[in-house]
Amino acid sequence: MNLLNPKKLLLSKWTAVKPVAKQKHFLVSRVIQPDDPTDPIELVEIEAVFSKAVQVIAWRELQDENVWRQGWV
Repeated sequence: MNLLNPKKLLLSKWTAVKPVAKQKHFLVSRVIQPDDPTDPIELVEIEAVFSKAVQVIAWRELQDENVWRQGWV
C-alpha cells in the first residue's frame, strides 16, 4: 500500500483502474482544507483530464490499488 501525504497530493496524477464514461486520467486539482485547521485533511478534488469533470473524494481512496494507480498509466 502506498504511503501518501495528503498535503503533497496537489497536482498529482492518477489513473482509474476501471474507467467510467471514458474517464481514465485524473489530476488532484485541490486539497480541501478542513474548517478547523487542527483537523486532518480528509477530502481532495480530482479533475478528469479529458472532460474537466470534477468530483470530491476522500484522499484515502487513492490508496486502494484496485481502484487507482498513481501516475498516468
